[in-house]
Amino acid sequence: MSSDAPVTFLTQDAYDRLANELEHLSTTGREEIAKRIESAREEGDLKENGGYHAAKDEQGKQEARIRTLKALLKDATVGEAPQSHGVVESGTIVTAIVAGGEERFLLGNREIAVDSELDVYSEASPLGAAILGQSEGAKVSYTAPNGREIPVEVVKVETYSGE
Repeated sequence: MSSDAPVTFLTQDAYDRLANELEHLSTTGREEIAKRIESAREEGDLKENGGYHAAKDEQGKQEARIRTLKALLKDATVGEAPQSHGVVESGTIVTAIVAGGEERFLLGNREIAVDSELDVYSEASPLGAAILGQSEGAKVSYTAPNGREIPVEVVKVETYSGE
């Protein structure tokens, strides 16, 4: 893995919750979906069997979630949120003026703030990549998907406390 890759920060609670979800999906979840597929298969003609196709679709989504969780948990840094030193890092809350309007959000993985009202931006998003490593007062810009340059000013960086 490249040392330039952003580190995904997870609280211990988020890590435990995701690990439990992975365990459930990998065991009980797979057994349940296999039973649904087999039951639907016994109904006959698979071409017009809506239950079979729905179960296979759900199986695909479940397997994709399992792969996502495995990758996330494998590469995550688990612990307390980094203490804010006025520099934007994964796991910090950022107040910024984005395109003229003030926004307050968590920089990191949305799995951290599942029970929070905070918006979450990934470090890999255009906004996240532009401000990662910047200090309070920094003025940068990023290119939006529509090609427009969006100005950003980092106003404040705070330690995430699980709000």
